[in-house]
Amino acid sequence: MPDELVRVLFLGDVIGKPGRQAAARYLRESRADFKVINGENMAGGLGITPSLAMEMLEAGADAITTGNHVWRKREIIPYLMAEQRVIRPLNYPPGAPGFGHTVVRKNGKAICLANIEGRTFMGSVDCPFRAMEEFLATNDDPAPVIVDFHAEATSEKIAMGWFLDGRVACLVGTHTHVQTADERVLPKGTGYITDLGMTGPAQSVIGMDTAAVIERFLTQLPQKYEVAKGDLEVQGVMITIDARTRHCLRIERVKEKIA
Repeated sequence: MPDELVRVLFLGDVIGKPGRQAAARYLRESRADFKVINGENMAGGLGITPSLAMEMLEAGADAITTGNHVWRKREIIPYLMAEQRVIRPLNYPPGAPGFGHTVVRKNGKAICLANIEGRTFMGSVDCPFRAMEEFLATNDDPAPVIVDFHAEATSEKIAMGWFLDGRVACLVGTHTHVQTADERVLPKGTGYITDLGMTGPAQSVIGMDTAAVIERFLTQLPQKYEVAKGDLEVQGVMITIDARTRHCLRIERVKEKIA
């Protein structure tokens, strides 16, 4: 029955002001039951602030996930303690501010959103596999679980997908800003994609102006990176979940130009 289906739009890393503008337009037009974005790059391409989080929530985002750059703007820390719709990776050590998961309810439907961070080629955080094991063992909310795995290594993300297959509704990867073409439903019912991609300027180097990035590679000297301008693109997935089984029925890539 249609009422038993939950449709979730999940957009990849939103980059700076251009990304926020593209995401806001797409969120307003989407008819998904829930709309989620990764927002750790919304502040000039690096970090997130309370005002920008509120801007996107007002534009239609039901929740915002983050990643390793969430701490770049110190003013976000008290906000993370007050606003449960904006979450940080749950596998930070005890005492880290904020929440690693949230439950969003709307129009008689609900989703549980969890955020984890990888360790391969990343910083030193607690084991994301053990963190998810503990979370699933203690989570007693019946809402289907969607996981944002913010990680660099494709192997780590794929391994997590198999680790969680059948235990969560969907696992999406973020962080690389490059959308992968491996979306699928795993054998036990978990939707999966290695990376959602990014929402922002398409003519760029993962969202940044190309000139400074190329100069850095040529000279190995520090450069000031700025968010690129030009063609905007929205990237992510549309997930369809069976609310009864809490399994994924379909996961479809989103990749659209924004005029």
